[in-house]
Order: sequence, then C-alpha cells, then structure tokens
Amino acid sequence: MQILKKLLPGLLPLLVFILVDAIWSPQIGIIVAVIFGIVQLFFIYFKEKRWDKFVILDTALLCAFGIVSLIFDNVIFFKLKPLFINLILAVLIGISAFSKHNIMLKYSERLLGNNVNFDNSVQKNIIVQLRVFFWIIIAHSILILYSAFFMSQEAWAFISGVLLYIMLGAYLVIQFVWVKIRNRYIEWLPWIDEEGNIIGKVSRNVAHTDKKYLHPVVHTHIINSKNQLYLQKRKHNCQVEPNKWDTAIGGHVSFGETIEQALKREAAEELNFKNFEPKHIAKYVWNNINESEMVFSFLTFYDGNIIPNKKHVEDGRFWNVNELKENIGKNVFTPNLEFELPNIIALLERKRN
Repeated sequence: MQILKKLLPGLLPLLVFILVDAIWSPQIGIIVAVIFGIVQLFFIYFKEKRWDKFVILDTALLCAFGIVSLIFDNVIFFKLKPLFINLILAVLIGISAFSKHNIMLKYSERLLGNNVNFDNSVQKNIIVQLRVFFWIIIAHSILILYSAFFMSQEAWAFISGVLLYIMLGAYLVIQFVWVKIRNRYIEWLPWIDEEGNIIGKVSRNVAHTDKKYLHPVVHTHIINSKNQLYLQKRKHNCQVEPNKWDTAIGGHVSFGETIEQALKREAAEELNFKNFEPKHIAKYVWNNINESEMVFSFLTFYDGNIIPNKKHVEDGRFWNVNELKENIGKNVFTPNLEFELPNIIALLERKRN
C-alpha cells in the first residue's frame, strides 16, 4: 500500500498531459507535464522535509522520456514512461515472490518498525499475495504497451493511471469476500496467556500444529452413586489418540464462548447430557507434541441414563476404581486422562470410605 501511494504523484503529470494535449498539442502537453512533475517533486520535498527516492526516480523518468519524445518528435516515448515504472515494480516484487530474497518483506518490516516479526504462516501468505500482485502488474504492463501504440490518448491515460488501482482494488475485494466466506467454516479458538487472559484468536487447525498457541479446553468427570467414573471412548478416526478411553466430556472452548457455555455445549454434543451442576476441581496447562492446552477440569454427580452421541463418541460406560487402576499404563487411556486419574481415584476412594 505504501508503494501504491508513492505511485500516485506519477499519475498527475499524465492527466496534465491529456488536458494540455486536448487544448493545444502533444508537444506542449509533454513540456507542461514535465514542468508539472518537477514542481511536484519540490512541493513534496518542502511538504515532507525530505527527498523521496521513489518520486525522484519517477520524475527523472518523466523528464527523460519527455525529452526523448520532443527530440524525436514522437509522443510514444513519453507514453512508455509508466511501463518502465511498472517493470521496476515487477522486478522488485518478482524477486521477492519467486526467490529467497524477499525485498518487499524487509521493506515492510522497516516501515512497521523493529518490533514487528512476521511468523512463517504470515510470510507464506505475503509470498502468495506478492505472486498475485506480480501477475497483475505484468498484465497491466501489457495493457499499457498496447494502449500506447493502438489506443487513444484518453484510453492510454486511463490504463496507465487508475486502471492498476481498479485491478488491485477488485482483487482485494474478491479476497475480502473470500476470507469472509471461508471464515464461516473455520473453527476459531481463543489464544490465551499463562494466566488465561485472551490475547488473540487462532484457527483450530493452527492450534493443533503449533504449541505456542495456548488455548482453553474443558473436561467434565461424571461420577455416579456407586462410586464409578464414566468414560467415553474416542472415535476410531480421531486424529489424536483414536480408540482410547478419555474424560467423560471434553472439548475446546470456542472464540467468544465462556467456560460454562463450552461445558454445556460439549456435554450436549457428546453425551446428550443436560441439567447438571459442574464443580471446578482443577486448572493446569497440558502440553503434547502438537499443541498446548489450558485445561479447566470439572466434576459432577449423576445417576441417570447417559446416551453417547455416536457422531462424536465411539462408546461410553462407567468404570469402577479397580478397573481404572488395572488399566493405567496399558495404553488404554489417553495420556491426559491418565494425568488426571490419580486425583480422581483418590477422590473416589475417599468417597467410598
């Protein structure tokens, strides 16, 4: 966007050329446009108290192509000036998009300050966008070349000037609409700090592959009057710990959702479980090879019938204390459940005694 802003001063001499040409002649139009470009350069200097290298380059090309056009009495050289600016941009963006030397990324970091740090996912997205911009500029350059030789002065001015902004604007609008549509189908999770404060949001897919994105999950243990613990069996096609027995209710907290809302939603989704009173028993950070979770663990007592939702859960049943003890360390339970089981078993044994 900074570069596009720097292109704007180069458009005004083109408009001046068209206006003067319509009144007098192309030669006078070129002279007035060159003088206007030089005046504009000094105006920007006095306004910003510094020389802008990009504007200097643009003005130098304007003067060079204008003088060549006057010498050879051919306006075509003046018309090709925007093409050379485009080609310089194409080279800079092309190097950044298709090589290991991302000039545009370094330029962006310098503009935004030393504190900015683009992670790998952002850098990949920048490269994708640069490649699209590169081909847009190439297409625009071809149109400038064609209009300079085969189209009217007015058509050339439109194509050389505002058309690039229209093309880029149309692309950005399409991108915006596409992101809005795509985001409807992305599950967003809160990104939290070690204290549980929300510092941003992250997609579920990213949270499951990058441990730096700590996110909250809820667990609910269900105990009946027989001192048994209800467990669910994870689906066979789960990406993480398939076919293992896990906490009765567990799941992520969605972005914009409270812990209590997540508890009720997960209970209804997984076990068709409603009308219960959860009691908070623990909060801890759980790390595995793929992700980092802040677990909010709850306990509730229930003696009614529990019907697992086969869409989310393979199976479910109550386990007594002996069964739980016998299967610890035998790859029957998920690692996270085994981490919590000693405290739950101790609670069951105290309740029994």
